Amino acid sequence: MKKFYLLFICFSTLGFAQNKTEAEKKIHEGITLHDQKKYDEALSRYNEALNLDKNNFFALTEKAMTLETSKKYNEAIEVCELIFKLYPNGDNKSVYVTYGNALDHSGNLDAAIKIYDEGIKKYPNYYHLYFNKGIALFNAKESTKAAEAFQNATKLNPDHAASYNALAVLDKSNRIASILASGRYLILDNKSLRAKINLATLVSLMKRGISQKEDKTINITFDQKSVDQIEKKIIAPNDFSITDVSLTMSAALDFDEKNKDKTEIQKFTNKFTSICESMKEVKPKQKGYYWDFLAPYFIEMNDKNLLEPFANIIFLSVQNKDAIQYNEQHQDKIKEFYNWSKNYNWK
Repeated sequence: MKKFYLLFICFSTLGFAQNKTEAEKKIHEGITLHDQKKYDEALSRYNEALNLDKNNFFALTEKAMTLETSKKYNEAIEVCELIFKLYPNGDNKSVYVTYGNALDHSGNLDAAIKIYDEGIKKYPNYYHLYFNKGIALFNAKESTKAAEAFQNATKLNPDHAASYNALAVLDKSNRIASILASGRYLILDNKSLRAKINLATLVSLMKRGISQKEDKTINITFDQKSVDQIEKKIIAPNDFSITDVSLTMSAALDFDEKNKDKTEIQKFTNKFTSICESMKEVKPKQKGYYWDFLAPYFIEMNDKNLLEPFANIIFLSVQNKDAIQYNEQHQDKIKEFYNWSKNYNWK
């Protein structure tokens, strides 16, 4: 009897292991189908995995994500709540994101923000939670809080392009701040349609306030808010008033006779140089996220004479012929730029 009992235990254990292995295969098949946007087929695989290995954490997590992506928000919420119930001490950071997103997309913004906050309290270093919280706050018309969430996401992951894109849009009224966010975004993405749009906005911002009349005279309009803050000697967080005025003056030089034969990229580089030189000069008296986090990155870029490859990298987003030629002929400078950027010490 003892031998029979031991054999029964061995076969049971072996069967359980086989089920778990088969379940994992089904889950990976589901992930592949999800990536191919075949969501119903992916869900079928996850359900097969759960039949083989009931309440498999991996299968439930992926199922919840696919349900949310396929807009089955209520079902996604139910699965997320089940995961929290079954695995209160599991690695649930991605589940918080899925749960919050499902709530956000189903119109329950307050509940979504609450879930993101719960997740952030438990996983304070997970940048995805801050980014998705920022989206929910933006949808709730809490722009200031949304910007703060996106800023936190970039501090945790300086390579998170989507957060910089969001900041560039949110802070468009602060021209220099938006330019810095767009510039960093385009370093990370210079190939997508979004990158093309981002560059067009960036170039437009840098030329703002300058126009040429029919008689060739130049009309210069300074941002009144910047002028007022300079006159009143107001120092506020993320105040770029002096740099904004400096950029406008630099942009006017685009129409100078000595610059008439320069390419668009060369003119862009000249204007960006004026931004960096101005920021370096006034930075000691400034404060705020942009001054503390992004400005030093671009100031160092200029100090290391890397604005030229930077400009030619980001102009690839519109397949600028001069940028294409530069990237082909100056691979050493391109490599130098990327090596510097990759190893930059984000403080």
